[in-house]
Amino acid sequence: MEKTKRLFETDPYLKTFSAKVVSCRREEEGWFLALDQTAFFPEGGGQYGDIGWIDEAEVEDTQENDGVIWHRVSAPVPVGKEVEGRLDFEKRFDRMQQHTGEHIFSGLVHRHFGYPNVGFHLGEKICTMDFPGEITWEEIETLEEEANEAIFRNLPVSAVHVDHREAQQISFRSKIEIEGRIRIVTVEGYDVCACCAPHVARTGDIGLLKIIDRVSYKGGVRLTVVCGRRALLDYRGKDRETKRISALLSAKGEEISQAVQRKKEELEECREVVRRLEQTLLEQKAKEIFGEAEDKQMVLAVVEGLSKEQPRGLMNLILQEGATCCGVFHFTKQGSCQYVIGSRMLDVRPLNLCLLQELQGKGGGKKEMVQGSLTASPEEIRAFWKRKT
Repeated sequence: MEKTKRLFETDPYLKTFSAKVVSCRREEEGWFLALDQTAFFPEGGGQYGDIGWIDEAEVEDTQENDGVIWHRVSAPVPVGKEVEGRLDFEKRFDRMQQHTGEHIFSGLVHRHFGYPNVGFHLGEKICTMDFPGEITWEEIETLEEEANEAIFRNLPVSAVHVDHREAQQISFRSKIEIEGRIRIVTVEGYDVCACCAPHVARTGDIGLLKIIDRVSYKGGVRLTVVCGRRALLDYRGKDRETKRISALLSAKGEEISQAVQRKKEELEECREVVRRLEQTLLEQKAKEIFGEAEDKQMVLAVVEGLSKEQPRGLMNLILQEGATCCGVFHFTKQGSCQYVIGSRMLDVRPLNLCLLQELQGKGGGKKEMVQGSLTASPEEIRAFWKRKT
């Protein structure tokens, strides 16, 4: 089968076109059409394949195999039929904005840091770029300024095919070894890169570029970039949230961080007050439990309503009151029981072993303290404690 004529290479803004169906076949994933020519870009270069319609059949994906571009469609179309192709151009244009913006930013990173772009993914909502070295937020802001300057200058974006001999005379970025003729996309003064995907004709069509996230990744960084309408939607969403937070804090937009800092300090003060009150209540509870205990040496406390850390604290406070050994069994709101047993004079591990055997518990520890969980009732725990101590 002859290779498909690629209309998107000569006119990336072509929205509709006429073509002839040269093949239609059924595969496990669905129906696949090949045309003599197409404006649908097949997946490649980190960019998904175009979608749209061929006559009334929906184009769900576009792939290439040995120079033939295959359109996965929702229904078969007869071979030999003259058809009209219609791109989902809103999605295509969005992808062109992101991809060309990525070229400019990656070109600037290569110029200033010498890093290649080692990973590029153009998703439906975000675009990520991976670089094998450190780039700080301050440096990212400088790169953003330069990239947006290129956009505002509305520079031409050109694409040409060269053979390998001609390519040797050109300095360009490329992540892979390319066979056959090489398509070189150039943003004059900013980037020269081998790329098969459609791009905007002038940088002004990108609109705006913004880096919205930075994470460490495989010894380098992964940056998330949005361009054009995506940048507008990102700003709009964050502006909406900023206004909501501003209203909640009764603070102007530019004063939100200071207002949050004040609330954080107030919260820390409140937490400290709560911690002190909880400690006072815990000390009082320890005195009450020790005072009411029939056996002042082997003290049992069956309690509820404590935080995760408090059972151990309660045990230590009861030991401070004078108990030789103390067991605190705490029942949570979910009905489970967490326990801690401790002593400053006795080895509590034998007692814990009996507990695990008789009450089907799980736990362990050192001779001065053991802890774990069990499913026994308060009555069963009290009966066990009375028998064993």
